[in-house]
Amino acid sequence: MENNRNTYLAIALSIIIIVAWQFLYVSPKMEAERQAAEAQRRQIEQSQATTPQAGTQSDAANQTAAGGQSPSGDLPSAGAQGSQTAPGGSGDVPVSQALSRDSAMAASERVSVDNSHLIGSINLKGARLDDLRMKKYHVTVDPNSDLVTLLSPSQLKDGYFAELGYVGSGSSGDVPGPETVWTAPEGAKLTPSTPVTLSWTNSAGVTFKRTISIDDSYMFTLDDEVANGTGQEITLSPYGRVTRFFKPEHASTYILHEGLIGVFGEDGLEQTKYSTLEDDRELTTDRVVGGWLGITDKYWAATLVPSAGFKPRFSYFDEGRVRWQADFLGDALTIPANQSVKVEQRIFAGAKEVNVIDAYEEKYKILNFELLIDWGWFYFITKPMFWLLDTLYKQVGNFGIAILLGTVVIKGLLFPLANMSYKSMAQMKKLQPEMTAMRERYADDKVKQQQEMMALYKREKINPAAGCWPILIQIPIFFALYKVLYITIEMRHAPFFGWIRDLAAPDPTSMFNLFGLLPFEVPQMLMIGVFPLIMGITMFLQMQMNPTPPDPTQAMIFKWMPIVFTFMLASFPAGLVIYWAWNNTLSIIQQGIIMKRHGVKIELWDNLKGLFSRKPKPAE
Repeated sequence: MENNRNTYLAIALSIIIIVAWQFLYVSPKMEAERQAAEAQRRQIEQSQATTPQAGTQSDAANQTAAGGQSPSGDLPSAGAQGSQTAPGGSGDVPVSQALSRDSAMAASERVSVDNSHLIGSINLKGARLDDLRMKKYHVTVDPNSDLVTLLSPSQLKDGYFAELGYVGSGSSGDVPGPETVWTAPEGAKLTPSTPVTLSWTNSAGVTFKRTISIDDSYMFTLDDEVANGTGQEITLSPYGRVTRFFKPEHASTYILHEGLIGVFGEDGLEQTKYSTLEDDRELTTDRVVGGWLGITDKYWAATLVPSAGFKPRFSYFDEGRVRWQADFLGDALTIPANQSVKVEQRIFAGAKEVNVIDAYEEKYKILNFELLIDWGWFYFITKPMFWLLDTLYKQVGNFGIAILLGTVVIKGLLFPLANMSYKSMAQMKKLQPEMTAMRERYADDKVKQQQEMMALYKREKINPAAGCWPILIQIPIFFALYKVLYITIEMRHAPFFGWIRDLAAPDPTSMFNLFGLLPFEVPQMLMIGVFPLIMGITMFLQMQMNPTPPDPTQAMIFKWMPIVFTFMLASFPAGLVIYWAWNNTLSIIQQGIIMKRHGVKIELWDNLKGLFSRKPKPAE
């Protein structure tokens, strides 16, 4: 294959950048994520084992309302009138006084929640959703490990909750807020077939009834009916908030957003990192119609879906315990005397399963809800890639096999382009003797040499850069598959065969301890597993199908590229490495068939013999 020097230098520079990025950023990040997961596991164990310290008060006595007065003075007291902002949470519970989970749960009456995906409870104090675990997902690949906990009571170190309430004014009297204790029917249990109705009446005669229902996945629907029994017109505004008392370690990377997120009407998607909010303190926009907002992790999210116009806000509070909050204040509701109004809001709390998210967007007409999953700039490639793999998975029941079959499908779709490229490469091989002679003839005149080469290419109708297309065309596909493996929960803990128990994690074996036969651990950068080795070998074989380039720079690049890629991809998700190895294998077969069809000699065996044969000593 004969390509110009600049093309290969560009490829070499790209490889250097990718390798540097891999070892200086990706590998340390993956190790940090592993350590963070281990720390989270230990924190869960400690939280479950911790008992209240002497002098610890209940949530009601120890903290003001989540809407308690802040130093800025712009936050209303629990259920109070006046300030037209959403409550900002309370941060005055010291971490050292955090309760155990069981104690926090017992501090107030609750209604249990149970469906096929979630288990937990609703706190009747504030009608707050602050206790949710996911039945389908465990902390580790061990099926006996703890269930993933999404939401937790505010008294805990990992406090994280969602709630809806009202801000009142005029003669409305007190309205439901963080401190309101709702009444539920005795023995109530929220399931897909049994909605639960909560009620509360204030001293002015305004009655609030909240019917909470849940589907069989992750969507809560809250239907409020507000009856005005005061004898005069009242005005109030609904609010909603998702509040988090901790920031995940190593949150957000260039490839994935974790933090506060929302779609604000025509303003579109808004993503704000935790660190950005710590600097800006508050981000808000004017009233919008349509959209949603909340807090997202890599695989999980808690979001609010207002039903009417609303004013969104992202906030960071650092008085007392620090916390991050996504909230909204809805349009004001005017209720005439002795009449009622109905308000419908929704809360999504659960795993970001692609098909579930898409179904919610369609069913409830939630504006761009699919963007809760960070598909990235290559959305037009990434999401179709997921659709292909998911479709194949539904047929074969294994995402690893789906990746293999998907690679075949992609190869088939790209066959015309690859065929043209390999055909051009085969034609260039036929011209190799003539090109060599041309170089020798114009060895002292590089300009003339280049002109004659271009004339030869034009005369023979050959594109000298065509050989690069099989590699270049794979770059967006490679990153799309990497994105799918990295962000989609469907790939989390998805097994292949044997030792590959998680396609989204690197191959756990290493050749430096004989793949586990020797009893010692190796550093992360030396975790060169079975599939990275297979990938490197297949890339090496593919390179050997072509004659050794006469240019020393090109020859050096071809020599080191398989080794560099082996180390570079070793810490990538195993599913991605399996794809690359299988793609190389198919490319070898495809290139061999095309070369044979055009009568071009396949250099593979000769090159391999040359590598391992003893070279004659130079004559003295």
